[in-house]
Amino acid sequence: MRDEFDFKETFCYYMRHFTASMSAFCKWLAFSLLSGVVIGGAGTLFHYCMVWANDTRTANPVLILLLPIAGLVIVGAYHLLHDEKDTGTNLVLAAIHSGERIPLKMAPLIFISTIMTHLFGGSAGREGAALQLGGSIGNSLGRLFKIDDKDQHVMIMCGMSAAFSALFGTPMAAAIFSMEVVSVGIMHYAALVPCVISALVAKGIAAYFEVTPEQFLLTDLPAFSIASAVKIAILAMLCAGLSIIFCIILHHGEKIYKKYLPDPYLRIFTGGTFIVIMTLVVKCQDYNGAGMPIIERCFENEYVSYAFLLKMLFTAVTLGCGFKGGEIVPSFVVGGTFGCLFGNLIGFAPALCTAAGMGAVFCGVTNCPITSLLICFEMFGYDGMPYFLLSIALSYMLSGYYGLYRSQKIVYSKYKTEYINRRTH
Repeated sequence: MRDEFDFKETFCYYMRHFTASMSAFCKWLAFSLLSGVVIGGAGTLFHYCMVWANDTRTANPVLILLLPIAGLVIVGAYHLLHDEKDTGTNLVLAAIHSGERIPLKMAPLIFISTIMTHLFGGSAGREGAALQLGGSIGNSLGRLFKIDDKDQHVMIMCGMSAAFSALFGTPMAAAIFSMEVVSVGIMHYAALVPCVISALVAKGIAAYFEVTPEQFLLTDLPAFSIASAVKIAILAMLCAGLSIIFCIILHHGEKIYKKYLPDPYLRIFTGGTFIVIMTLVVKCQDYNGAGMPIIERCFENEYVSYAFLLKMLFTAVTLGCGFKGGEIVPSFVVGGTFGCLFGNLIGFAPALCTAAGMGAVFCGVTNCPITSLLICFEMFGYDGMPYFLLSIALSYMLSGYYGLYRSQKIVYSKYKTEYINRRTH
């Protein structure tokens, strides 16, 4: 009788937990499918608008002269909708930490202002807009269906994953990034299934509408040996330092603007004018927009030795004064151009160094090693795995506590098993 009783009790225990797990799965399956479809569609539309903006600017270089005026329109739009203190991606990360509300108006504002920034020649990425777009819509879907505060955090991460996946075509990295970027040192695994499903669905939506993922498959890779590992390790160390410099330039550039030009209209008009002058000085528009064509040329071993410095400067001037966009694609450009230069200087596989440099700088500025490794796999293939693994690991450790997002928390130390719970520099 005792054995029978124990069997029944154990069976009932597992059935209760199985029922609870299935209930949670069904709930998140429904919400993540909805997020993937809605935000994947929005991300796809955003992609094609960005393509149009960059193609139009390339065909009409004179549009760069209107960048200061476009800046005034952007500031005016944020003022009109009473969102002057918008902190962009930092607001999305802060909402996951604290439960703050992300206003739905962030979605159309960042959508339109990022397109205007690219159309008229600002130097910025697109993923910052994607994260804000996805986070805003995800948060609004959660409120619409009256999801509780704790689950709202998961909805925001779902939205971020879906938008990132639709734009880059990298669902593995997109699913993990939103969980990894919030708190360095811990992972929000409760969001794993929802983020994976929403990322895959969004990728499917984008693929249906023929959005081509960014891919640069590497061939003829050198054999992994002690000598080649040392060369990649040196590149990773340099990239870690470069990522610190990039973060410092971005953050201090914004502080300098606000100190000497407190009026947002004057600030963005002046910054836009600086970009116009800088573009005229370099006599090309390679450093305007996101910069993906520069990366494509690097994989063909066509590079400018100081391109990484110019991209950092152009991006800092653009984002610091108030134009909208992201920093991740510019970080790819910085890492890729520096890696290509390094590879040519030491005579070692420039294409591989380009890819490893992109992964290392991305990791250094985001503090997301797992995402960095996955995005390398999805963009460059798996053959370079040992090189990517080494470069990302070293960059993560040596880049210190700097980062693109001030709302990002370093929960555990990079150097010892110690709880520190501090924000990035």
